[in-house]
Amino acid sequence: MPRRCDSYGFSRSGCGVSIVLPTSGRRVPCEQCPLRSMPGFREFEPKELRFVSSFKTGELVAETGATLLSEGAHSSHLYTLLSGWAFRYKLLADGRRQILNYMLPGDLVGLQGSITGEMDHSVEALSTLVLCVFQRDRLNELFQNHPGLGFDITWMAAREERMLDDHLLSLGRRSAMERAAYLLAFLHQRAASVGLVSDRTIVLPITQQHVADTLGLSIVHTNKTLRKLADRGFIRWLDRSCEVIDVEGLMTLASWEGLPQGRRPLI
Repeated sequence: MPRRCDSYGFSRSGCGVSIVLPTSGRRVPCEQCPLRSMPGFREFEPKELRFVSSFKTGELVAETGATLLSEGAHSSHLYTLLSGWAFRYKLLADGRRQILNYMLPGDLVGLQGSITGEMDHSVEALSTLVLCVFQRDRLNELFQNHPGLGFDITWMAAREERMLDDHLLSLGRRSAMERAAYLLAFLHQRAASVGLVSDRTIVLPITQQHVADTLGLSIVHTNKTLRKLADRGFIRWLDRSCEVIDVEGLMTLASWEGLPQGRRPLI
């Protein structure tokens, strides 16, 4: 069958659709959102919850490897990651990729395109994921009538800027092993903040190519660096994933104090 572009603009390999509706056919009401019960997210005011519930138009499921948003694309939607992992990246003309940051449950997807009109980076699904879909043209209403939610979106943008500052510092001043230690500790703490860590360990759904494209290293250098971390007992490299065993050891090696504590907003 010929492929048909999805109305939400998601694609893989050009126009190949890799988005389907949840198999249950039912959307999760905002009032029953599983993220709201997590201690890391702030509570909504009743009127805020009513607005967000009407702001949400549905949900989408993306397969691993699906391109959620493409650089230069225009989208009429804004998304919140409900479950799963994704990453933001940019490409050079010759195809070389730089991964900018990783996205986990509770993160906004497509905010830049909603504000500036088009995306300045691309977003790819790192695992099977579920997204809440919001109508971009109601953002003005959100800022005008719900200043608390408007502040939340501004807070999320500032938080993203802070994380990118830390990433740039790591790329510019840490050694290869320190960079890798920082990245894996960072992802461990991000996952822990949304309840994805069990018994202090987590299996990260990343490949060595993802690590190389995040740290600006060759795949050979990345392999040698990760092997050194594994030899020290900090991690265990699996098939297309990485188990973080000793996050404190990684943080010490990278001289990184960790993410700031406290409750964060959720849209």
